[in-house]
Amino acid sequence: MDLEKVRHSAAHVLAAAVTRLFEDVQLDIGPATADGFYYDFDLPHRFTPEDFPRLEAEMARLVAANLPFERRELTRAEAARALQGQRYKLERLADIPAGEPVSFYRCGDFLDLCRGPHLARTGEIPVFKLISVAGAYYRGLETNPMLQRIYGIVAESAAALQAQLDRLEEAHKRDHRKLGRELDLFSQHDEVGAGLIHWHPKGARIRALIEDFWRREHWRRGYELLYTPHLGRAQLWATSGHLDFYRASMYAPMKIDECEYFLKPMNCPFHIQVYKSQLRSYRDLPLRWAELGTVYRYEKAGVLHGLLRVRGFTQDDAHIFCTSAQIEEEVQRAISFALALFKVFGFVEVSAYLSTRPAKAIGEEERWTQATASLAQALERARIPHQVDDGGGAFYGPKVDLKIKDAIGREWQLSTIQFDFNMPERFDVTYVGEDGRAHRPYMVHRALLGSLERFFGIIIEHYGGAFPLWLAPEQVRVLPLTDKQVETARQVTETLLAADLRVTLDAGAGKLGAKIRNAQLEKIPYMLVIGPKEAEANTVAVRSRAAGDQGTSSVADFVDRVKAEVVLGNVPHDAGHQPFPPKAESAYVGNH
Repeated sequence: MDLEKVRHSAAHVLAAAVTRLFEDVQLDIGPATADGFYYDFDLPHRFTPEDFPRLEAEMARLVAANLPFERRELTRAEAARALQGQRYKLERLADIPAGEPVSFYRCGDFLDLCRGPHLARTGEIPVFKLISVAGAYYRGLETNPMLQRIYGIVAESAAALQAQLDRLEEAHKRDHRKLGRELDLFSQHDEVGAGLIHWHPKGARIRALIEDFWRREHWRRGYELLYTPHLGRAQLWATSGHLDFYRASMYAPMKIDECEYFLKPMNCPFHIQVYKSQLRSYRDLPLRWAELGTVYRYEKAGVLHGLLRVRGFTQDDAHIFCTSAQIEEEVQRAISFALALFKVFGFVEVSAYLSTRPAKAIGEEERWTQATASLAQALERARIPHQVDDGGGAFYGPKVDLKIKDAIGREWQLSTIQFDFNMPERFDVTYVGEDGRAHRPYMVHRALLGSLERFFGIIIEHYGGAFPLWLAPEQVRVLPLTDKQVETARQVTETLLAADLRVTLDAGAGKLGAKIRNAQLEKIPYMLVIGPKEAEANTVAVRSRAAGDQGTSSVADFVDRVKAEVVLGNVPHDAGHQPFPPKAESAYVGNH
C-alpha cells in the first residue's frame, strides 16, 4: 500500500466531505503526514470531536461511491476562475512558479488545487478515522488567520487502525508536556516569553546528570571542552555568512559601545576564533572541541512545541579540525561515539540519511568526494541502514543524520555529522603542513544529542517519565510508618545521602498507602518503608517502582545493591530496573 497516496487521498476526501456539509468553507492545504493526514479549513462553524461521526459518515459515502480521482491541468486564468472566492487557494496558486503545470484533482463534484498524486479511485482508501482538531496559523505565521486543522489516520484494516489508535493513546500518555507538569520537571511562562524553558529542580538534576556524563565521555574520547560568549559583534556574523543566509532566524541586534551585537544562533564562529588564536601545525591535528553552548534562534509561534521546538536552547555541539588523511577515522569515531551514547539511553534501533552534493555547492569536488565517501563507509562499517538523499546536502558540505526509534516505535533525529567547506574559507582557517605551507583543514560540525531541551523531551517520552535509576532525579524515598519511626527514617536518609544517593524523606502526615501511591505516581524507583520491626532491627522494607514489594534489607546491603545497579564498569547501566532478590517477606504489602 502506497501510504503517501492513501493518506493524501483521504485528506482530499475529508475536504470534499466538509464542503458538502458546511457553507462558506475556505480551503487551504491537506497533505499526508508521517502518521496520517490533515486538512486546514476556515469557516464560521467551530469544529469539535462531536462533528467527527458526521464527517466520517460523509467520507464513508464518498469512499463507497468509488469515485475516480481525475487529474486536470488548467491555465493560470482557468485556475483563477475555478478558485474564485477561495482566498487561500488563490494565494497558493500565485506561489506556483511560472512554467510549472497547474494541476487540479476532482472526485465527484469536488475540485481541488493539488499537486497530487492520488489513488485511482476513492474506493481504494481503506479504514480511516478522524482523531483531533487544532488551530494552525495560515502558512505558520502568527500574524495570519488561525485556521482549523482536522487530523486523521488511515490503516489497512480495522485491526491495524486500532493498533495505531493504541499507539496514539500511548503517545498521549507519554507527552512530555503533560509529564513535565505532573512530575514538576520544567515550565514556560508568558511573562518571560514563548519558547524559553525554565528547568525545575528535578529537571535540572536530570540535566546535570546528562551533562556530567556527556563531559566525561567526551574527555575519554579525546575531546577538549570550550565555553564561548552568548553574543558577538555583527562583523563576526557577516564574515560567517549568518547575516546573509540566516538573518531571519536571528534576533534583533543590540548596541554596545556604538557597535551592533547579536545573540548567537550557532557556536561554530566562536570555535573558529579559538582555532585562529594561535598558529596551528599538522602535528596539532586533529583538534576535537566540544561545547554545551546556549544559542538563540527565532522560531515562529505556530511551530513552538514544548521542549521539542524552542527559541533558546543548549546545543550538544562539537567541531573537529583535521587533515585529509585523518578524516575517515574521525567520521568513524564520531559515529561510534553517537552509537555508544544512544545505547546508554536505551536507543538501539538506528537509521541514517546521507545527504550528498547539491547542484550549487562550494568547495573542491575532490573534497566533497572524500567527505561523502568517509560518511558512507562509516555507516557501512557500523552496519547502520541508510538512505541517500542525492543532491540534498547543504551547499557547504555533505552530512549524515542519525535517527533513533523510541520505546513505542517513533523515529527521532538526534545526531548530525556535517562537513563545512564554507567557514574555513570565510575565516581563512589554515594549518602548517609537513611541507611548511599553509593548508586548509577539514572542518566537521558534530552534534550527538542535538539540543539538551529537545533530547530531554524525547527521553521523557521514551521512558514515559519513569527514568532509569542512574538518571532518576529522586532515586529513593524513605517512608516512616508512624511518627515514632521518623527519627530512624531521618538517620537512614542521611546514610543514603552520604552514600551519594538521591533520596528524600516523606515524614508528613498521611497513611502509608497514600505515601506509596504518591511515590508511584512520581515514578520514584525505590521506596523504603520503616516500621517498628525495621527500626528495631536496623533494616528497611524495600519496595520497587517496577516490581513491587522486595522484602527487607539492611541499609548497607541496599546501598551496595543500588550502587551496583547504577554503575556498571563506570558507565551508566541501562539494562533495566533489576528488582532485589526475594528476602524475608515485608509486612508492608498492598495499601495501608
